Amino acid sequence: MEDIEDLLVGNGSGSPPGFRLPLNAVGVNLKKNKNKPARQLSETPISSKIPGTQTIYIKTFGCSHNQSDSEYMAGQLSSFGYSLSDSPEEADLWLINTCTVKSPSQSAMDTLISKGKSAKKKPLVVAGCVPQGSRNVKELDGVSIVGVQQIDRVVEVVEETLKGHEVRLLNRKTLPALDLPKVRKNKFVEILPINVGCLGACTYCKTKHARGHLGSYTVDSLAGRVKTVIDDGVKEIWLSSEDTGAYGRDIGVNLPILLNAIVAELPSDASTMLRIGMTNPPFILEHLKEIAEILRHPCVYSFLHVPVQSGSDAILTAMNREYTVNEFRTVVDTLTELVPGIQIATDIICGFPGETDKDFSQTVSLIKAYKFAQVHISQFYPRPGTPAARMKKVPSNIVKQRSRELTSVFEAFTPYNGMEGRVERIWITDIATDGIHLVGHTKAYVQVLIVAQESMLGTSAIVKITSVGRWSVFGEVIETVNQINHKSKSVEKMLGEEKCSPCSDSCACSSEPEPCAGGPESCGGQSASEQSDVLQNDVHLEDQNRRNLIGWLLRKRKIQAQKMVENNGIASGSQKKAARMGQSSSGGVGCRG
Repeated sequence: MEDIEDLLVGNGSGSPPGFRLPLNAVGVNLKKNKNKPARQLSETPISSKIPGTQTIYIKTFGCSHNQSDSEYMAGQLSSFGYSLSDSPEEADLWLINTCTVKSPSQSAMDTLISKGKSAKKKPLVVAGCVPQGSRNVKELDGVSIVGVQQIDRVVEVVEETLKGHEVRLLNRKTLPALDLPKVRKNKFVEILPINVGCLGACTYCKTKHARGHLGSYTVDSLAGRVKTVIDDGVKEIWLSSEDTGAYGRDIGVNLPILLNAIVAELPSDASTMLRIGMTNPPFILEHLKEIAEILRHPCVYSFLHVPVQSGSDAILTAMNREYTVNEFRTVVDTLTELVPGIQIATDIICGFPGETDKDFSQTVSLIKAYKFAQVHISQFYPRPGTPAARMKKVPSNIVKQRSRELTSVFEAFTPYNGMEGRVERIWITDIATDGIHLVGHTKAYVQVLIVAQESMLGTSAIVKITSVGRWSVFGEVIETVNQINHKSKSVEKMLGEEKCSPCSDSCACSSEPEPCAGGPESCGGQSASEQSDVLQNDVHLEDQNRRNLIGWLLRKRKIQAQKMVENNGIASGSQKKAARMGQSSSGGVGCRG
């Protein structure tokens, strides 16, 4: 079937969310059964259910940008009346949001589509980078498609698909509005796309085929969105992009201008934190001092994801990465010097075509030199249609061996040794996969697991680190923090910090290391969405009695902790649970933020 053009006339902005167009205004084809004569085509069954009453199952692959797209599509469908379900069996339609970064992600999509087609002929809608970048793959035959810049029309596509029609909307147009209805997977985390596409032309990257050239949202629209989501109760804002550092170069602004505008909207009590997304080295080299100043801000996590991909200049040239290893070192060294305690995550692709033993040795040396607490390690996967797919491949057994070797080097690091006994402020936004711990992060985005009531989700607390693991640390709550200005003097003394003006540019409130996003499996190259299954859809607050109880427990713990500090003691009670529980996502393999 040919790709269907957007048939709306006028200014090309499309219809508002939830607005239903007549059939002839949305490009559709009735599904044809090749085994039946043509005269029976008019007998294709049409759903008799009222539109907006069915149940939708949404599955997301890939990066945080994809997750944000899914949340926007879920919001529009929910606003129109559709029910959302985590159970594919009870759903009337499956909406699959896909990732094209690596072969395993697309293979998982293929498996799910096949399962949907065989499960009582379940209606399917496929969104995301696979259909946008590879619209003619055979797995997409017979399913409806919504493009990455057409997510604001998902209601129309779903409605027509449920009627038995096949719909394809792939045309590029203006960027989807930021104020569309949204159902967040984690109610406390807003994933905010600041631009789509990029300015690079990496030889291995398929995402460029899907997301296209750089297209940035305006500073005012993004700052306005930040203000709105803070009013909604969001406690963490993740800036998402194919390349955060390239932001604004198409509209005459730059990343520091945007970040300063966003920081100006953050609450003065640091109750909502900002996490800056992935940025490639070329586009932040000229802004390192400005970026460092923002990362020191008490309302911004001292964390940055800067993918290097290889420690060999020869391989970086073959990848067309447009920087050298020394330029990457400049980024890391400068930020480390200017931002106390900053943690920098990076990515490595093992076995890129032409990689020699010497090239790989240079990569290992680079990782050993910096001992990054977080490294996403991926084997090279040739993506159809990319220049790298035509290059001579390194034998697969060598690729696997190099991946295993680098993973062993990385896993031997002990980034959190020395943290035990420290007192830190954390922001709590998640539930660990064990169902026991809550997940918080320090200013440097170190993951801290605590045992506490679910009513503490969305709050900030002062904790004492009681033990450390490879991927996380464990803490005990001393007291909650409602406002920085209301910290008790005893806690200030324990933290060893002078009270700073909230959200001033001169205060660095923490200096702790950064955990790996998801243990050795995610460091083997899992995408951010695959790592983000720990996010919970719903948080049920406790009743007043339980809140009173937790308040009493916290006060008791505070007194005990103060006594231990006075006696130079260290909190006891080592946890034996796996240290990798409940990891949060923070990056992929250099195509996402």
